[in-house]
Amino acid sequence: MQIETTYITAFLVGLFGGVHCVGMCGGIMGALTFGLEEKKTDGEKLWPYLVAYNLARILSYTLAGMVIGGVSAVTLDLISLNNIQNYLLIVAGVFMILLGLYLANWWRILVYVEQAGSVIWKKVQPLGQHLLPVKTLKQAFTLGLIWGWLPCGLVYSVLIWALASSSALQGGLLMLCFGLGTLPNLMAMGLFASSLKKFFQKKSMRIFAGVMVMLFGGVEILRAVQAF
Repeated sequence: MQIETTYITAFLVGLFGGVHCVGMCGGIMGALTFGLEEKKTDGEKLWPYLVAYNLARILSYTLAGMVIGGVSAVTLDLISLNNIQNYLLIVAGVFMILLGLYLANWWRILVYVEQAGSVIWKKVQPLGQHLLPVKTLKQAFTLGLIWGWLPCGLVYSVLIWALASSSALQGGLLMLCFGLGTLPNLMAMGLFASSLKKFFQKKSMRIFAGVMVMLFGGVEILRAVQAF
């Protein structure tokens, strides 16, 4: 794995994946601000709650990446199969291409992946419901930790990538960079939800984001093939 460019690519995947975050997380951002006193929902007073929520969400992504990467590292050490990491990178690249198709609304096969993840989410979701309506920074942070496990084809695709890293550290850093890439869109969504939703749901915007993510996936596959 070419570390520097991989982390940059992970950040860009998170950034372009913002078109998906609008539909997936827009309602959650609304729930976050719903219970706040009116004086706290104005501009700069809302920022601490958005920051607490989103940093906790990114922390959940990072922890998931560390676990996935660590499990992969231990497993590969045990089975000692040649080139298996490169095969995993190819699988990750394929998932990124599927993600691009999903973002562009050309083929929504990742919906089935999200449905599979909903089995775990059904057990986690009730914990978040007890925190609503959000009235404190502690509640916002805890809610972010929980909602970081929301079934999401975008997140799952990058987790496959973290699996291919075969390292707890690299898997965690990969998911951290991805999470930071999602940060601008979700922070802005918390402040300008209605206008951003219209922008990201434009067909041209979804297609552009989808094509870019597919290109990233193609590059990862090419790198893996060249490494054999």
